Amino acid sequence: KTNDTPKFVYRGILLDTSRNFYHVDSILRTLDAMSYNKLNVLHWHIVDAFSWPVESKVHSELTEKGAYSTDMLYSYEETKKIINYAKSRAIRVMPEFNMPGNTFIVSDAHPEIMSCLNKQPNWDKFGPEPSSGQLNIADLRGSFAFDIITEYSRLFVDLGFHMGGGSLNLDWWKEDPVIELYVCDHPGESIESLVKGWFNQTVGKIQEMGKVPFAREDSVLNFGYEAKNTTIVEAWVSEDSVGKVVDKGYRAIATSWNRHYLDCGHGSWLSNFEGSSWCGPYKGWQKIYSYNPRAKIIDPAKQKLVLGGEVALWSAQSDETTVDRNLWPRTAAFAEIMWTGSIDPNTNSTKDIGKVARRLTTTDSAWLHAGICQSRCSPCGASAIPSH
Repeated sequence: KTNDTPKFVYRGILLDTSRNFYHVDSILRTLDAMSYNKLNVLHWHIVDAFSWPVESKVHSELTEKGAYSTDMLYSYEETKKIINYAKSRAIRVMPEFNMPGNTFIVSDAHPEIMSCLNKQPNWDKFGPEPSSGQLNIADLRGSFAFDIITEYSRLFVDLGFHMGGGSLNLDWWKEDPVIELYVCDHPGESIESLVKGWFNQTVGKIQEMGKVPFAREDSVLNFGYEAKNTTIVEAWVSEDSVGKVVDKGYRAIATSWNRHYLDCGHGSWLSNFEGSSWCGPYKGWQKIYSYNPRAKIIDPAKQKLVLGGEVALWSAQSDETTVDRNLWPRTAAFAEIMWTGSIDPNTNSTKDIGKVARRLTTTDSAWLHAGICQSRCSPCGASAIPSH
């Protein structure tokens, strides 16, 4: 009898389809590859500052003005096709609609609910990348966020709903005259209290829709916001973030940028930025494989709060033509460590990286036969070369 159960219940890929578009076939191919590796969550970062590529029946103007083109959007039918295809392979599809930051694309349809739009030339004071823009957290027409949560909670059947909450900079709102006036007219209010109030209302709406809220660590570690402990937190800022998140009693998903960000090390897409990307260097499979998100957590109860992890393919420099080689085989190494853990049960010590290398190398041909054009692990004859 074989006893084969995963060490971590959450084993995922974050795929960003806002910065560059991925046609449905490439997403289905990625789901196939995920199923071969026993990954069970596609965290679909579907919307960000750059485009709104998913159909909205409530706010049709979002895709009319926010999609790159009419053939670069996901209809309801295509979205359901992806969800059902994933389900047949035991994979969840969890949507992320990043709010309130990094929402510049909303301004194409609704500039009246936005703050600090496209600040130039010092855009880096207002956001991690151009163009700047975020929802006005003091605007009384804040039902927009509720509309988004309500509509897409019904379209996406998964219990998880990721509200984003990352890359916030309070300077964005401090220079907004509408927010400045609101704070002056409401004694006791501040930018910080408005941020907390916005998150409280958003989490409440997600739960009202019967969903489990997911959020980035920024929202619970940086701004004094104390989310309900039903919120699951994506820990990405450092390898220590997982410990900080579980210390507050939250369940955590490990997505450390210096281990799990697969877009890094290809240079910067910003023309005024010399050298490597902000998150360089390139993350080889060895670095990904050698990370245990529970390693620094001593308390067994807190270890259980670490549900798992995900690799992240942010797509400023990736699209459907490069997705296979950007994901694989590095994500296969990640998948193994999420399923088996980092300790070899036969030796009770850390797994031999050389044996892992041989396994990855010998599967190169199988991947190609399956239609996955992954990067090669090594030269063809390297499987016969002893590891050092």
